[in-house]
Amino acid sequence: MSGAEIETRTIPRGPRLCYGFGAVATGVKNAAFSTYLLLFYNQVVGVPAVVVSTAIALTLLVDAVADPFIGRWSDVTRSRMGRRHPFIFGSAVPTAFFFVVAWFPPGGLTDLQMGVWIFTLAALTRISISAFEIPATAMNPELTDDYAERTRLFSLRYWFGYVGTFGFAAFSLAVFFVATPQFPTGQLNPAGYVRFAISGGILIFIAILVCGLGTRGQVQHMRQADTPQHKARLRDHVREMASAFGHRAFLAIFGFGVFKYTAIGLYSASTLYFSTYVFDLTAPQIALLTLESLVSATLAAPLAPRFSRWLGKRNTSMIMAIAGICLGISPLALTYLGLFFRPGDPLLLPTLFAIGAVYGAMIAISLINTSSMLADVVEDHAVRTGKHAAGVFFSASSFMQQCSTGLGIFVAGLVLNASGFPEKVVPGDVTRAMEQSLLIHYIPASLSLWIVGCLFLLFYPITEERHLQNIARLRATAAAAREQTVRDGGFGGPAR
Repeated sequence: MSGAEIETRTIPRGPRLCYGFGAVATGVKNAAFSTYLLLFYNQVVGVPAVVVSTAIALTLLVDAVADPFIGRWSDVTRSRMGRRHPFIFGSAVPTAFFFVVAWFPPGGLTDLQMGVWIFTLAALTRISISAFEIPATAMNPELTDDYAERTRLFSLRYWFGYVGTFGFAAFSLAVFFVATPQFPTGQLNPAGYVRFAISGGILIFIAILVCGLGTRGQVQHMRQADTPQHKARLRDHVREMASAFGHRAFLAIFGFGVFKYTAIGLYSASTLYFSTYVFDLTAPQIALLTLESLVSATLAAPLAPRFSRWLGKRNTSMIMAIAGICLGISPLALTYLGLFFRPGDPLLLPTLFAIGAVYGAMIAISLINTSSMLADVVEDHAVRTGKHAAGVFFSASSFMQQCSTGLGIFVAGLVLNASGFPEKVVPGDVTRAMEQSLLIHYIPASLSLWIVGCLFLLFYPITEERHLQNIARLRATAAAAREQTVRDGGFGGPAR
């Protein structure tokens, strides 16, 4: 059966945009936790990097338990608002509240006590954002079953996610982290983090509500939870999750996701160190440089579906990831070798901007196609089991992304510790030897994570042809079930 023979419903522009805009909430959280949390507690508050990174990494234990149950819970929820929207609306206030509080640590705590504080607030924030992100992304295969349309939807969502991540970061650097005589490096000014936290919390709250309200009208067209045969028990949830984790295509994406988001988290937590201490950029320059990611997202959104058609989703994800990371680390590698522009050179900033924009677009294209691949896994699993477990599968996507602020920050802390980089250091006091040590520890770690992750995708088997066959089988099964219901109604009582 060809794509033209499978009729799909068109999603109106309004709900499409609202669905995409919801990613701003996750983007703001990612920007804050991936880039600023380690710098804030390490260089502003003065907590050792290993304590901060370990505290955040330990929240992965919470995610490993909470995320799959959130996904499974949303799969079986039945309500007048459907199975996804109760979680979306219910997550708005807790996510915004815990996000804001995370930036106001109590005074007088020891390093160990501060580590407990960071762990607690980071875990609560991440559970709350998971209660929004997992059901929201699980709506993708329920909004459309079209192979290419899913990639376009994720392209839009990633574009808004990049706006949230990098637009908010650029705005913060330009407005909140302004240099003062006391703090000539604006991103080290404690006062800026007060406005940063409150503004981020408000934006998260608005984005979640826009997503929920804007897509509320699509619930009638979305697949709803099956009528439960008996009360769900803990072992039923565990069995369902185990079934999902036994799916080969899912495991390939999951393996790639763990390594790629760890690499992204390592980059996010380290990039401000490179900008501040290696390239000696000011806050306005870093703000300008941050806008490169908005250019990346704008390039990636229309190109991701095209590359998917030309190369296939799996090949696009692999090729763009490897080529992108090689380009992305080239300024750092050349700096280590003494072949790149030195701080103050007029060509430094535009060169970093151009490389970052292209590198970011390639990585974004890879991420978009991987997310679309995960949506296709839902039908492939349903053909085998008869159950649509989108929530369970996309809880894995949430777990992967949480790795960017967990394992990634943990690895960043290890890199900083292994390189001997000091706490609360003034940029002018950083020596060439400190730079060299930081770079030689970072570059191999980042490159290795991406390469190992891409190897997992070699085991992903779903092509467009197989996806179309899955859709045809599921529709035939659904039609047969409806016919059986009609026949049962005719013999067993009046049809309703």
